[in-house]
Amino acid sequence: MTKKIARKKTTAAAAKTRAKSKPTRPTRTEAEAAIRTLIEWMGEDPAREGLRDTPRRVIKAFDEYCAGYDMNPADVLAKTFSETGGYDGPVLVKCIEFESRCEHHMAPFIGKAHVAYIPNGRIIGLSKIARLVDIYARRLQTQERLTSEITAALQKHLKPKGVAVMLEAEHFCMKVRGVHKDHSITVTSRFTGTYQKDDDLREEFFAQVRG
Repeated sequence: MTKKIARKKTTAAAAKTRAKSKPTRPTRTEAEAAIRTLIEWMGEDPAREGLRDTPRRVIKAFDEYCAGYDMNPADVLAKTFSETGGYDGPVLVKCIEFESRCEHHMAPFIGKAHVAYIPNGRIIGLSKIARLVDIYARRLQTQERLTSEITAALQKHLKPKGVAVMLEAEHFCMKVRGVHKDHSITVTSRFTGTYQKDDDLREEFFAQVRG
């Protein structure tokens, strides 16, 4: 009995430590105040007519930009269908437009995602793939991690024979600051299962995306 009580105390203490280590989310009022501070840092007057409502608008915009933090991929991918009519070839949804925010500068990067999987007895609604892209894109991101997270979520929740994901995007942190390279495109890709093992299947994926 003493050991059980000790274990419970240890577990409770660990939970309390984790709760303390997790940062408290600022209130909306505090977030808007931070934007006012930024406006002042720029040398502007936040009380000026054109800027008076800007803090509220910016935070409202970030509600959209970062909506993915309040979404769960498991919920989106929960419903699958077993009626495939015997189809077991690749399912590709390409040119899924997305917009994300670079976690280094909070500048946008905008592009297209190409997502394919090979069913393993079950398929998923095509719109769910687009929603999955949005869930991870609407967070502070790097393109590399965004590619990996989309791939891993599909593999984990759908359990297909293989997944292929390719992202092409323009990064505004390169277009409007720093090196100022206006037309550069960043391409990332990730493969699992049969896509990882089969060179011909990967080539078919690339051909379908380019085609």
